[in-house]
Amino acid sequence: IMREYKIVVLGSGGVGKSALTVQFVQGIFVEKYDPTIEDSYRKQVEVDGQQCMLEILDTAGTEQFTAMRDLYMKNGQGFVLVYSITAQSTFNDLQDLREQILRVKDKDDVPMVLVGNKCDLEAERVVGKEQGTNLARHFNCAFMETSAKAKINVNDVFYDLVRQINK
Repeated sequence: IMREYKIVVLGSGGVGKSALTVQFVQGIFVEKYDPTIEDSYRKQVEVDGQQCMLEILDTAGTEQFTAMRDLYMKNGQGFVLVYSITAQSTFNDLQDLREQILRVKDKDDVPMVLVGNKCDLEAERVVGKEQGTNLARHFNCAFMETSAKAKINVNDVFYDLVRQINK
């Protein structure tokens, strides 16, 4: 029986949640995306010789409905917390998001990867790698810088999460 994994991709609007998800699932880079669309994707992958079915919820960054958010936090098994290395505010927003996840889950330890996206835009970088590393240490979670556009570390994010959920 193939194990299913419910993964939720969270972060502010414009950080590249959809771009990361679509790049992982379909192998294409989507430049423009409607920020209000919430979509779920399924992809079968092999991680460490194990067939896994990933159900990935790409959340809308403009999420006003907290009841809705509580629901997918409750149901999600692993979380991708995305910020853009080109926007400090998107990095700052993640503290609250993580606290909300832990509150809803009523746990101290939830499978999670902190992701600094758009690492191809080095010239526009405002969030240093060090900041990401430190926040991940504070969150006690994995950290990766990614580029959905340049296909850097995209698959690793989701594979890492599967491994965490398996622990």
